[in-house]
Amino acid sequence: MNLPVLLLLIAAILPALSGCVPAVAVGATTAAFVISDRRQPEAFLADEGIELRASNRINEKFPEKVHVNVTSYNRMALLTGEVPDEATSREIEKIVSTVPMVKTIINELQVSGLSSLAGRATDAFLTSKIKARFLDHNQFSPTKVKVVTEAGTAFLIGIVTNAEATTSVDIARTTGGVLKVVRVFDIISDEEARRLDGTKPPPPSIPASLSTKISTPAAQ
Repeated sequence: MNLPVLLLLIAAILPALSGCVPAVAVGATTAAFVISDRRQPEAFLADEGIELRASNRINEKFPEKVHVNVTSYNRMALLTGEVPDEATSREIEKIVSTVPMVKTIINELQVSGLSSLAGRATDAFLTSKIKARFLDHNQFSPTKVKVVTEAGTAFLIGIVTNAEATTSVDIARTTGGVLKVVRVFDIISDEEARRLDGTKPPPPSIPASLSTKISTPAAQ
């Protein structure tokens, strides 16, 4: 599927996804993300469908007593939030596994009481702070890293180079209020990143930093 066809499909489904938000405004924003995103257009659209279908199925099965967020990236479904017990966690993972096109499930659901509205607002604020600091540092395009924050833990998701992974983790872990950073990255080479971005190679003198960390505590 080429990009123009994908954008037409997005325009067709936006009224169902966007509610009261004007479709033109949502469409413009979505199109901008599609163009700058490293996912294939088909994967971008698949992720939108995975999130919607998985959330609907979870809400139908567990209308109360759970708080679950589904974040899909390149057909990898990240589950975050709170559930009352391990059995519920496993059941939710099973529900998501039945959603078409899901390749991998990362279950980060916590067995605990439901988070408060204040707690969720704090997490949303932390996500905004991290994204703002990505912009301020201006070392990579913030559209390349998706941020999800739950109970002070920042999950960083994306198709990135080692240098981008290291930089984004360092920025997130030094953001005030962040307790821990978890990487959920697909690591690609600098050459593959340039191919996906459609950019020319940088000067050879620019070094690439390396990182093998998976989970990083935030700076104290």
